[in-house]
Amino acid sequence: MRHGLAAILAILPTAAIGQAAPDPAGDRSAQGDVAITIYSNGVALVQDVRQLSLPSGVSRQEFPDVSSQIRPETVRLSGGDVGIVEQNYDYDLLSPNALIEKAVGQTVTLLRTNPATGAETRERAQVLAVNGGVVLKIGDRIEVLRDDGLPVRVIFDSIPPNLRARPTLSITLDSKRGGTRPLTLSYLTGGLSWRADYVALFDEARSTIDMQGWITLNNGGETRFNNADVVLVAGEPGGGAQQPPSRYIRAANGALVKPGTESADRGRIGDFYLYPLGHRTTVAANQQKQVSFLSVGGVAAKKVYQFRNDWLGASDDPRSAETAYSFSSAREGGLGDALPAGTVRVYVRDAKGQPQFIGENGIDHTPMGSTLAIRTGDAFDVKVKPEIVKREKITSDEWDRTARYRITREGQKPEVVTVERARDYYRTTMRYTITNAKPEAVTVDVTQGGLDNYWGDTRVPSESLPGEQRSLDERVWHVPVPANGTTVLTVSFDTRY
Repeated sequence: MRHGLAAILAILPTAAIGQAAPDPAGDRSAQGDVAITIYSNGVALVQDVRQLSLPSGVSRQEFPDVSSQIRPETVRLSGGDVGIVEQNYDYDLLSPNALIEKAVGQTVTLLRTNPATGAETRERAQVLAVNGGVVLKIGDRIEVLRDDGLPVRVIFDSIPPNLRARPTLSITLDSKRGGTRPLTLSYLTGGLSWRADYVALFDEARSTIDMQGWITLNNGGETRFNNADVVLVAGEPGGGAQQPPSRYIRAANGALVKPGTESADRGRIGDFYLYPLGHRTTVAANQQKQVSFLSVGGVAAKKVYQFRNDWLGASDDPRSAETAYSFSSAREGGLGDALPAGTVRVYVRDAKGQPQFIGENGIDHTPMGSTLAIRTGDAFDVKVKPEIVKREKITSDEWDRTARYRITREGQKPEVVTVERARDYYRTTMRYTITNAKPEAVTVDVTQGGLDNYWGDTRVPSESLPGEQRSLDERVWHVPVPANGTTVLTVSFDTRY
C-alpha cells in the first residue's frame, strides 16, 4: 500500500466534481494592463490596472490571477474615491489533494468499475481523515482507500467555498461613488527573477573582443502575466529578512580591476539602472526566456596572466598563473554601457576558426568606464613559485611612545602607571620565480596581498622591478617573461608583523 499524497494522486487520477459551475473565464486572465518591475534579487513589483464596476458604498471585490507568491502585506489599491476596508488572499488552490483534504467530515461518492465486466458500483462514504491515507466510513464499516489496481473515482457534491481555481485577492472596498473606473492593484511578489549572461568572443590576433549580452528572465511561479510591460532593475532594494543576501544571488569573482566613473545612457530609479525589454511580452508560468540587451564588436581587449600571493605565502612547487581577458566598459574604446551582474562566458577561435569555450566567471554590477579582467582558468605553461628567502627582526632605535593607563585596584585609589616598551619590526624578503613554457613572451601580473597587516604602514625598501600600489593591502608587479624563459622578482617588505 502507498500512503500520503502519492497515494491520493494515484487513486484519484480522474476525480470527478459534481454540481460544479464551470469557470466562466476559461483560460482567459482577469488581469488588466500589467506592468512588472523585476529587481535582480528576486523581488518584483506588479502593477495591474483593471476596469471595475463599483457600487456606491461598501462592496467586496475579487481580483483573480494575482501572483501565486504575492506578499499580501504589500498590496496597494489606487483609484478615485476608493478605500480598502479589508483584504484577504485566498491561496488554497483547487486540486485533487486539496479536495479530499477539505472533504474531511463530508460525504462523497465512490465509483468503482469492475475491470472484468465493466459494471460500475456506487457507494456513499464519509471522509473521516486524510493522514498518510484516506480513511472512510461506508455504512457500518471503516475502510482505507487504497491503490489496489482497481479503477476508483471520487465524486464530490460541490467545491468547498475556500478553494479557488486561481490565486485570488479579495478586497472589501468603500467607494464614495458608483460606476466603472480603472483601479491600479500594486503588490510585491517573489517567483520572478532575472540575470545577465554574456558571451564574449576573443580574437587573439587582433586583440579585440565581441560581446553579446542577454537577459534571462525566469518566472518560477504558477501565474501567467499576459502582454506585460516588463522593466528590469540592476539593483537590490533593501528588504531585511524578506530577501536573501546578495552574496547568494550573484557571483562576483573579483573581475573588476578599476571601477568606472562614467554615467550610462539609461533610465534610472534612485541609484539603480533600468533595462526595459523594449516591447510587451507574455511571461508564462514556469517559463524562462532570453532577450538581447547588448551587442558590441571589435572592442580592444588583451589576454593577461595573474598570480596573487597571500601574506607569508610560500610554495614548494610552482603554481599556475590564472588566465584572464581584460577589456573596458568605457564609452570610448569599450563596451559603452553599465553592466548588470551576471556570468561572462569566453570563447576563442581554434586553428580551424571555430569558436571554442575556454572558461567563465562572474561580474558584479559594473559602472560604465570600468576596467575588467575575466578569469577563465589556470594557465598550463605559466607558473609562479613564491618563496620566503629571509625573515629577520629589526629593533627600532627609538622606544615606543610611553603609554599611560589609569588602573584601579580593589579598595585603593586609582593610580597612574607608566609602561615603556620597545617596538619590533620585521623585514621579509620574498622571491617569485616565474617560468614561461610558451613560444611567445608573456607578462604576468604578480600581486602580493595581506600588506595591510592591521596597521596599514607596510613599506617596500627594495624591489627588483618597480611595483604599483593598488591599495593598502595589495601591490602588483607587471613581470615580463621571455618565451621559453624565466624571470625572478625579488621584493623586501618592512612590517610590524
